Amino acid sequence: MSGADDIIHQPIRLRIMAALEAGGEPIDFSRLKDISGATDGNLGAHLATLERAGYVRIAKEPVGRRTRTLVHLTASGRGAFRAHLDFLRAILDAAKDH
Repeated sequence: MSGADDIIHQPIRLRIMAALEAGGEPIDFSRLKDISGATDGNLGAHLATLERAGYVRIAKEPVGRRTRTLVHLTASGRGAFRAHLDFLRAILDAAKDH
């Protein structure tokens, strides 16, 4: 069994990754803020960590006079998230066996 992914394991980043994986589509910043329960600055910091790891890609697009920030799950991020889920499932399976 491989270990937890320390980047994904943090609760807010886990919520972000789960939301991106579940939806299969990019999610905008304000929606991720609602899902994660994070403040603007806190969410921005967590997204920066995920982006540095190559797990998400952040794109900004103009919408009228504003800018919309979209967060995309990368192939690397999808693989890392699924491996982390396998890690969690292994723990649950081991607990059931005892």
